[in-house]
Amino acid sequence: MDFAYDARTEELRARLLAFMDEHVYPAEAVAEEQRALLASPWDTPAVVEELKAEAKRQGLWNLFFVDQHSLPDAEYGAGLTNLQYAPLAEITGRSPHLAPTALNCAAPDTGNMELLAQFGDEAQKKQWLEPLLAGEIRSAFAMTEPEVASSDATNIETRIRRDGDSYVVDGRKWYISGAMNPDCKVFIVMGKTDPDGTDLRRQQSMILVPRDTPGVEVRRAMQVYGYEDHSHGGHAEVVFDNVRVPAANLVGEEGGGFAIAQARLGPGRIHHCMRLIGMAERAVELMCRRAVSRTAFGKPLAQQGVVQNWIADARVTIEQLRLLVLKTAWLMDTVGNRGAHTEIQAIKIATPRAVVDIIDKAVQAHGAGGVSQDFPLAELWAAARTLKLADGPDEVHQRSLARRELKKYL
Repeated sequence: MDFAYDARTEELRARLLAFMDEHVYPAEAVAEEQRALLASPWDTPAVVEELKAEAKRQGLWNLFFVDQHSLPDAEYGAGLTNLQYAPLAEITGRSPHLAPTALNCAAPDTGNMELLAQFGDEAQKKQWLEPLLAGEIRSAFAMTEPEVASSDATNIETRIRRDGDSYVVDGRKWYISGAMNPDCKVFIVMGKTDPDGTDLRRQQSMILVPRDTPGVEVRRAMQVYGYEDHSHGGHAEVVFDNVRVPAANLVGEEGGGFAIAQARLGPGRIHHCMRLIGMAERAVELMCRRAVSRTAFGKPLAQQGVVQNWIADARVTIEQLRLLVLKTAWLMDTVGNRGAHTEIQAIKIATPRAVVDIIDKAVQAHGAGGVSQDFPLAELWAAARTLKLADGPDEVHQRSLARRELKKYL
């Protein structure tokens, strides 16, 4: 692979960096001020819609879209490869609660749009994909459940039962990202259509459930280390009680839910890692600014050996992670997601773990301020720590990766 970014990537990086400086960073405080005045903290502040309009105007919109063959998809997005998108996603990670939404590149909508583009029929694309691409609505992916170990998707207990021309959905989900946002209009729900089937990976299906369907209850917002994550639309507990939807709402075929989930989660994992590197870069920037501006024991923190070690180690780690993420993106473009399976798992293990440590050191350098609301570090730490669980906990990826390595010797 070529280590240099190509001309288009460099041009988009320059435009996006300017957009961040001129629009996103100044809007961070404004968004919080506006949210405090809203009727509901889950409503979208006006400044977010202004950012979305400006991003559209500047052509910084739907940058993430790569088709199912790991090729640029100009029909739905900007026509970028994974390798071209990676440094752009990193930049948005510097303001993870605002920038991805402003560019319509925020989870879970990105994964849901990719899923609908790959597996949805024309009617489903017209009803749900088109308004998602336009940023007119939001969506949620309802997979995780409180009563079972959802890291093993075959454990999912939600039932999707065929009844004539309808399916009936019953189940309880939680940590369903974005569901508290009133603009979240549809859930992609994973459940079992064949709970007694002999093939555990053919028991599950996915179905589209509009939010306003009778029996859908968005029960409460789940906190993440005390944060409700208003900017992302929260992480909700959602109950589906005898929810009836047309049979046409099934995504793909009955029994295809497990395969669809795997296809959806692969790109999502690398997107998270791309943004995590941006989070780490912002933490290092804040740590350095703090180190040169604070004095302890007669000299600036920047002259304290332990702080210098933190900064040096963080720089080395970020450079290592970035190279691994870029290699993974390149492999996804050249040999496909399946061919990059080992590397996708490797970055999903390595990146959250390392970035949590970098942010933690930045918190330490800020003292009490690091855990306060006056700096973004505590919220960044909570988000990074959560990604050791999201899209599969570290241990599941380690287990799978070890088996693949051992298979060479068996």
